[in-house]
Amino acid sequence: MHELISPRGILPALKVGSKKQALQELAHRAADLTGQHERAIFDVLLERERLGSTGVGNGLAIPHGKMPALDRVHGLFARLERPVGFDAIDEQPVDLIFLLLAPEQAGADHLKALARVSRLLRDAGVCEKLRGTANADALYAILTETEASHAA
Repeated sequence: MHELISPRGILPALKVGSKKQALQELAHRAADLTGQHERAIFDVLLERERLGSTGVGNGLAIPHGKMPALDRVHGLFARLERPVGFDAIDEQPVDLIFLLLAPEQAGADHLKALARVSRLLRDAGVCEKLRGTANADALYAILTETEASHAA
Protein backbone atom coordinates (compact mmCIF):
# COMPACT_ATOMS: atom_id res chain seq x y z
CA MET A 1 0.00 0.00 0.00
CA HIS A 2 2.99 2.31 0.52
CA GLU A 3 3.41 2.63 -3.25
CA LEU A 4 -0.26 3.62 -3.68
CA ILE A 5 -0.59 6.24 -0.99
CA SER A 6 1.65 8.70 0.81
CA PRO A 7 1.08 10.63 4.04
CA ARG A 8 0.24 13.65 1.84
CA GLY A 9 -2.62 11.63 0.35
CA ILE A 10 -4.59 11.40 3.60
CA LEU A 11 -7.55 13.71 4.24
CA PRO A 12 -8.50 13.03 7.88
CA ALA A 13 -11.70 15.09 8.24
CA LEU A 14 -12.99 16.22 4.85
CA LYS A 15 -15.98 18.55 5.09
CA VAL A 16 -18.33 18.02 2.15
CA GLY A 17 -22.08 18.05 1.73
CA SER A 18 -22.57 15.88 -1.35
CA LYS A 19 -21.04 13.24 -3.59
CA LYS A 20 -20.22 15.88 -6.24
CA GLN A 21 -18.52 18.09 -3.67
CA ALA A 22 -16.55 15.10 -2.35
CA LEU A 23 -15.33 14.29 -5.87
CA GLN A 24 -14.43 17.95 -6.46
CA GLU A 25 -12.38 18.10 -3.25
CA LEU A 26 -10.67 14.79 -4.03
CA ALA A 27 -9.85 16.02 -7.55
CA HIS A 28 -8.40 19.21 -6.06
CA ARG A 29 -6.13 17.28 -3.69
CA ALA A 30 -5.24 14.68 -6.33
CA ALA A 31 -4.15 17.49 -8.67
CA ASP A 32 -1.58 18.56 -6.05
CA LEU A 33 -0.31 14.99 -5.68
CA THR A 34 -0.19 14.04 -9.36
CA GLY A 35 0.50 17.30 -11.19
CA GLN A 36 -2.61 16.70 -13.33
CA HIS A 37 -5.30 19.32 -13.92
CA GLU A 38 -8.01 19.31 -11.27
CA ARG A 39 -10.79 19.61 -13.86
CA ALA A 40 -9.43 16.67 -15.89
CA ILE A 41 -9.36 14.49 -12.76
CA PHE A 42 -12.89 15.55 -11.80
CA ASP A 43 -14.16 14.79 -15.32
CA VAL A 44 -12.58 11.30 -15.26
CA LEU A 45 -14.19 10.59 -11.86
CA LEU A 46 -17.60 11.87 -12.97
CA GLU A 47 -17.42 9.83 -16.16
CA ARG A 48 -16.71 6.70 -14.10
CA GLU A 49 -19.60 7.47 -11.72
CA ARG A 50 -21.98 7.73 -14.69
CA LEU A 51 -21.24 4.06 -15.45
CA GLY A 52 -22.36 3.15 -11.94
CA SER A 53 -21.63 4.37 -8.45
CA THR A 54 -18.28 3.50 -6.92
CA GLY A 55 -20.05 3.41 -3.54
CA VAL A 56 -19.41 -0.24 -2.71
CA GLY A 57 -21.49 -0.47 0.48
CA ASN A 58 -20.86 -0.27 4.23
CA GLY A 59 -20.08 3.45 3.99
CA LEU A 60 -17.23 2.92 1.51
CA ALA A 61 -16.53 4.35 -1.93
CA ILE A 62 -13.60 3.65 -4.25
CA PRO A 63 -13.81 6.24 -7.04
CA HIS A 64 -11.23 5.55 -9.72
CA GLY A 65 -10.18 6.44 -13.22
CA LYS A 66 -7.38 6.45 -15.74
CA MET A 67 -5.38 9.48 -16.80
CA PRO A 68 -3.06 9.56 -19.84
CA ALA A 69 -0.14 11.47 -18.31
CA LEU A 70 0.30 9.56 -15.03
CA ASP A 71 3.48 7.59 -14.42
CA ARG A 72 2.05 5.22 -11.78
CA VAL A 73 -1.07 4.46 -9.75
CA HIS A 74 -1.84 7.19 -7.19
CA GLY A 75 -4.11 6.79 -4.16
CA LEU A 76 -5.82 9.30 -1.92
CA PHE A 77 -7.81 8.46 1.23
CA ALA A 78 -10.50 10.67 2.74
CA ARG A 79 -12.40 10.23 5.96
CA LEU A 80 -15.48 12.43 5.73
CA GLU A 81 -16.53 14.50 8.70
CA ARG A 82 -20.15 13.59 7.95
CA PRO A 83 -21.37 10.79 5.66
CA VAL A 84 -22.86 11.84 2.30
CA GLY A 85 -25.20 10.10 -0.12
CA PHE A 86 -23.13 8.39 -2.82
CA ASP A 87 -25.73 6.27 -4.68
CA ALA A 88 -24.03 3.27 -3.06
CA ILE A 89 -25.24 -0.23 -3.85
CA ASP A 90 -26.65 -0.63 -0.31
CA GLU A 91 -28.08 2.94 -0.38
CA GLN A 92 -26.09 3.80 2.78
CA PRO A 93 -24.20 7.12 2.97
CA VAL A 94 -20.44 7.05 2.50
CA ASP A 95 -17.84 8.29 5.00
CA LEU A 96 -14.66 6.52 3.83
CA ILE A 97 -13.34 7.17 0.32
CA PHE A 98 -10.25 5.73 -1.32
CA LEU A 99 -9.55 7.40 -4.66
CA LEU A 100 -7.36 5.63 -7.24
CA LEU A 101 -5.93 7.22 -10.37
CA ALA A 102 -3.98 5.06 -12.79
CA PRO A 103 -2.05 5.62 -16.02
CA GLU A 104 -4.18 4.90 -19.09
CA GLN A 105 -1.90 2.00 -20.04
CA ALA A 106 -1.90 0.52 -16.49
CA GLY A 107 -4.17 -2.43 -17.30
CA ALA A 108 -3.61 -5.11 -14.65
CA ASP A 109 -1.89 -2.70 -12.22
CA HIS A 110 -5.08 -0.65 -12.02
CA LEU A 111 -7.16 -3.76 -11.31
CA LYS A 112 -4.64 -5.08 -8.77
CA ALA A 113 -4.70 -1.74 -6.93
CA LEU A 114 -8.52 -1.76 -6.89
CA ALA A 115 -8.52 -5.32 -5.55
CA ARG A 116 -5.99 -4.47 -2.83
CA VAL A 117 -7.97 -1.44 -1.65
CA SER A 118 -11.23 -3.38 -1.80
CA ARG A 119 -9.76 -6.28 0.21
CA LEU A 120 -8.38 -3.95 2.86
CA LEU A 121 -11.62 -1.98 3.24
CA ARG A 122 -13.77 -5.13 3.40
CA ASP A 123 -12.19 -5.75 6.83
CA ALA A 124 -14.70 -4.39 9.35
CA GLY A 125 -11.96 -3.96 11.96
CA VAL A 126 -9.91 -1.77 9.61
CA CYS A 127 -12.93 0.41 8.84
CA GLU A 128 -13.73 0.72 12.53
CA LYS A 129 -10.17 1.95 13.19
CA LEU A 130 -10.32 4.36 10.25
CA ARG A 131 -13.62 5.79 11.52
CA GLY A 132 -12.23 6.03 15.05
CA THR A 133 -9.45 8.55 14.37
CA ALA A 134 -9.13 11.92 12.67
CA ASN A 135 -5.33 11.89 12.91
CA ALA A 136 -3.69 11.79 9.47
CA ASP A 137 -0.60 9.89 10.65
CA ALA A 138 -2.74 7.29 12.41
CA LEU A 139 -4.93 6.87 9.32
CA TYR A 140 -1.84 6.39 7.15
CA ALA A 141 -0.47 3.82 9.60
CA ILE A 142 -3.77 1.91 9.64
CA LEU A 143 -3.91 1.80 5.84
CA THR A 144 -0.29 0.77 5.33
CA GLU A 145 0.41 -1.44 8.35
CA THR A 146 -2.85 -3.36 8.23
CA GLU A 147 -2.19 -4.54 4.70
CA ALA A 148 1.26 -5.77 5.74
CA SER A 149 -0.27 -7.83 8.54
CA HIS A 150 -2.95 -9.18 6.14
CA ALA A 151 -0.24 -10.29 3.70
CA ALA A 152 1.76 -12.11 6.39
